[in-house]
Amino acid sequence: MTDRATNRPEIVRTLVDATEFGVVEAPLSVRERVFNMGGVRKLLILAALALVWEAYGRSLGNSLLFPTFSATVAAFCSALASGELPLKTLESVRVLLMAYGIGIVLAAFLTIIAIGTRVGRDLLELLTAMFNPLPAIALLPLALIWFGLGDASLVFVIVHSVLWAVALNTHSGFSGVSNTLRMVGQNYGLRGLPYVFQILIPAAFPSILAGLRIGWAFAWRTLIAAELVFGVSAGGGGLGWFIFENKNMLDIPAVFAGLLAVILIGLFVENIIFKTVERRTVERWDMQS
Repeated sequence: MTDRATNRPEIVRTLVDATEFGVVEAPLSVRERVFNMGGVRKLLILAALALVWEAYGRSLGNSLLFPTFSATVAAFCSALASGELPLKTLESVRVLLMAYGIGIVLAAFLTIIAIGTRVGRDLLELLTAMFNPLPAIALLPLALIWFGLGDASLVFVIVHSVLWAVALNTHSGFSGVSNTLRMVGQNYGLRGLPYVFQILIPAAFPSILAGLRIGWAFAWRTLIAAELVFGVSAGGGGLGWFIFENKNMLDIPAVFAGLLAVILIGLFVENIIFKTVERRTVERWDMQS
C-alpha cells in the first residue's frame, strides 16, 4: 500500500531549498521592541500631556489662572531646593502610612470575623452599608471636636476611607475562593488563622490587592483634602497645607507644583510599589483573569 501511494505518477514532488522560503518570523526592530515596553509608552503619554499643558498655558497667557508646565516645574524645583516641599511631603506620607496601616489591620480583623461566623458576615455587611457611602472628609469636623488639633483627627478620617474599601474587596475575594481549595485546606487539618493565611489569602490575593489599591487612592486624596482644612485650623500640615498657603499668596505656579508632587507620588506608588507586588505575586502565581 505504501509503495503504490509513493509511486503514483500524478503526484509531483519537488524538493525546495529551505532558504527559498524566506523569513518565517522577522525579528522586531529596535523601535518596535522599545515601543512594546509599557513603561516607555506611559512616558510618551506623559510627555504628550506635558506638551498639551505647556501649549494651553502659553495660549492662555495668564499664570494666575493656569501656569505653564515649565513654570510649574520651575516652582517645583525651587520648592525642592528650599526644602519646604520635601518636609511637607514627608509629613503627609508619615500620617498616611500610619493611618493606612491601622485601616488595613482593622479591615483584616473585620474580614476574619466575617468569614468565621454568620453574625460576623452580617456585621460587616451592615457596617459597610452604613459607613462606606459616608464621605470621609465629612467626618473631619467631628474628628476635630473629638480628637482636637493633631494627627489623631487626620488618622481618624483616613482610616475611615481605607477600612471599608479594603474590607469589602478582601471579603469578596474570600467568598470567591473555590470549594475545592477550601476542602483541600480542611483535609490538611488547617483551621483558624493557618487556614486563612495558607489557603484564603493566597487564593483571594488579586481581590485583596485591588482593595489595597483602592484604599490607598481614597486615603491619599482624603489626606490632601483634610490637610487643606486642617492647615487652616492648625497652621501647619503637609502637602495640602502647602497648596492652601501658596493659594493665599496667589503663587499659582507653586500651587500647581504641590499638585504635581501629589501626582508624582501617586504614580510612584501605583507603577513602582503596587506593580512590583503584582509581578511577584499575582503574575508569578498566574492568577490574572
